[in-house]
Amino acid sequence: MRLALRLWLALVAMFAAIAPAQAHEVRPALVQIRETGPRAYEVVWKRPVVGDMALRLVPHLSGGSLETPATVEQAAPGYVTRVWRVLDGPPLQGQLLEVEGLSQSVTDVIVRVTNRDGEASDHVLKPAEPRMTLGSAKATGHAVPAYLLLGVEHILIGVDHLLFVLGLLLLIGPNWKLVKAVTGFTVAHSLTLALAAFGIIRFPSAAIEALVALSILFVAIELTPSRRAAGDLAQRRPWLIAFAFGLLHGMAFAGVLADIGLPAGAAPEALFLFNLGVEIGQLTFIAGVFLVMAAGRRLLAAGHRTLPRWTALAPAYAIGGLSAYWLIERTLAAI
Repeated sequence: MRLALRLWLALVAMFAAIAPAQAHEVRPALVQIRETGPRAYEVVWKRPVVGDMALRLVPHLSGGSLETPATVEQAAPGYVTRVWRVLDGPPLQGQLLEVEGLSQSVTDVIVRVTNRDGEASDHVLKPAEPRMTLGSAKATGHAVPAYLLLGVEHILIGVDHLLFVLGLLLLIGPNWKLVKAVTGFTVAHSLTLALAAFGIIRFPSAAIEALVALSILFVAIELTPSRRAAGDLAQRRPWLIAFAFGLLHGMAFAGVLADIGLPAGAAPEALFLFNLGVEIGQLTFIAGVFLVMAAGRRLLAAGHRTLPRWTALAPAYAIGGLSAYWLIERTLAAI
């Protein structure tokens, strides 16, 4: 009973700690530098917003071009954008680009540099590496692997998506049905992610976020003992449920790509790597859950203990309570 109580308290504490979290709160920032002449260039800075508060991130170029007031400044849902148009500034080559405050954050900054010939390169600044030296005026090509890392990090900080996957794992268990369900989820979110990223389909992001929360609540309800005993569609065809809700999650995944955009001339490669990164992050999470479950079973077996029946309700109520909170909050935001 003591072990069960400790596990229950740890679970409650974990979810209480992340309860205020929003999906995709920690979106990447974007620095876009486009060279228009020998000493002329345009710098676009998109800074993410968490709720009503913009993250404290400030870009700097060692030449001092960004220390003057921005030419254009505007706010949009999720971002604040500033634009500097430099007409007679120091050459870009060799300048140090640094983002103040990045080392104290948990987000990344995508850096896209385009030279006068239209050639572009993409880089990623991270909290551990908040600065970089700009290369020659001639770009070295598209560093699309940045989108692979972006996909991995995006899923690992997407608490709502991970809770949906966790619910599937607990609902189905380690068997072939789980393989089919995860495959269905992957195919579905890959499809809508691609369609949304290329602008073929459009959607209201606030409504999609609310529906994602609803999908998690649905899985939480299916985890209750009474629903498990019913043996309905979620039990017999879990892959179908995973596929249907995967379509929603894919549109939510596409939100981050819509915000930062895909590199011109390398959009398919970047999209593929982003989606691959999402899958790597998802499989890493699944493997971690299985390891924790296996370790827990070993500890219980070694102590010749079993968990009381009431603990079977803990995952359903923890996941369900958090998803219900998200559903109410996001529905109000959408309205």
